[in-house]
Amino acid sequence: MQIQDSISPQLVAEIAREVVARLRDQLGSAPAAVAAPKPSGGQDGVFQIVDEAAEAAFEAQKKVAAMTLDERKRMTDIIVRICNDRREELGKMEMEETKVGRLDHKILKLTNMKYVKSVEDLKSSAHSTTDGLNIIERAPWGVVGMMLPVTHSVPTMASNAINILAAGNTAVFGPHPSGQKVARYALQLWNREIERELGVANVVTTTAAASIEAAEQIFSHPLIALLCCTGGAAVAKAAAKSGKRVIAGGPGNPPVVVDETADLDHAAKCIIAGASFDNNLLCIGEKQVFVVASVADAFLAAMRRAGAYQLDPSAIERLTEAAFTFDGDGGGCQRAHLKKDLVGKSVDVLAKAAGVQVPAGPELLFGETTEEHAFVQEEQMMPFIPIVRVKCVNEAIAAAVRSEHGYRHTAIIHTSNVETATKMARAMNTTLFIHNAASLASLGVGGPGYFSHTIATPTGEGITTPTTFTRERQMIVGNALRII
Repeated sequence: MQIQDSISPQLVAEIAREVVARLRDQLGSAPAAVAAPKPSGGQDGVFQIVDEAAEAAFEAQKKVAAMTLDERKRMTDIIVRICNDRREELGKMEMEETKVGRLDHKILKLTNMKYVKSVEDLKSSAHSTTDGLNIIERAPWGVVGMMLPVTHSVPTMASNAINILAAGNTAVFGPHPSGQKVARYALQLWNREIERELGVANVVTTTAAASIEAAEQIFSHPLIALLCCTGGAAVAKAAAKSGKRVIAGGPGNPPVVVDETADLDHAAKCIIAGASFDNNLLCIGEKQVFVVASVADAFLAAMRRAGAYQLDPSAIERLTEAAFTFDGDGGGCQRAHLKKDLVGKSVDVLAKAAGVQVPAGPELLFGETTEEHAFVQEEQMMPFIPIVRVKCVNEAIAAAVRSEHGYRHTAIIHTSNVETATKMARAMNTTLFIHNAASLASLGVGGPGYFSHTIATPTGEGITTPTTFTRERQMIVGNALRII
């Protein structure tokens, strides 16, 4: 697919800069790459310039598209196997490079690649009429350009590589500057083994150095047919102006409602499991809790029993000052801005910022706040969760809707009342809705969902699968192949 003639290079550059800026906003920027590298060929999928990476992926895609589904499955199995067999090495590399999250959960995310859908997701269908036969197949797009977040560099690349290759595509990946080394290394491992076993080189490619210039070129390159990026609805809308189809992962601020009928001990364990995972870097992770006042004290006690550590109001105030900056008139109209210092950091680091001594063991801090508090309203990505008391479950649902800000990403409820769960699901209208389980269940971890690190909320695809990266193709056979 060619870039539309009406799209100027300046607009493409602006779009790419906006996307990369949103990605860098998660944790700040890394040192810029050296500008304008010279062509020098590639090594196991890593090239000096985007032109070379795109051309290599374009040539590889012709061979991938011609593969049988069994051969594509062998490719994706190689990625799953390497992620599992080298999970400790890759997890440690990512932790050392990005310096966010938890090592044990970095390793687990790589192990979880076995839950990512492969060729089994691709379904054909057919129906006949008196006029003939209609066969519907899933066709590849070609080369996919994808921007990777720093929060889950290799896991995002792996889950999407599995989806993309299963669908018959290839990809050019644009890593975040703070996670580029481990992304390049993992990509080379996959390419090397895929070429050895199946004879196809460069099925996934990248550049030797991440930069805004490389991102601009990925967005505008005529050999790249489909884009996948993270950054929210505004970025998706801007990227769509490039003339290419866009699959966009958006922001999330997942609320939890706990009503008077909930199993409080189970709810506490689920909330801690989800909100503490990788120090709450997951976009699906529980970010704030609205609990019905009649069971609020009992719920706080259940959180303590389950191993979370409660902060008092003064400690929460100190943590808030360390985690946010504020602007505005100071009269209730202040806007909070998340600092990068504490994002993805451990409970110990947060406790120090809050000025408290926490005993060894807790994976999550929590404490009571108001609904208007910055920790409630902002997607903070750290292992602290605010608890807000509300009069009744209807108020809890209304507050949950407000705090989610219409992202339509993820919401969670703990209740024994199915009608209440249904009411909240309809009110939230989120891509993911979890009832009486941890948020992780939506990705197949302790639940019946399936795994991916790209959840496309603004563009509506939801948790991505191989089918997400395909086009529908209809083949018509007129007045033939009929037996009735």
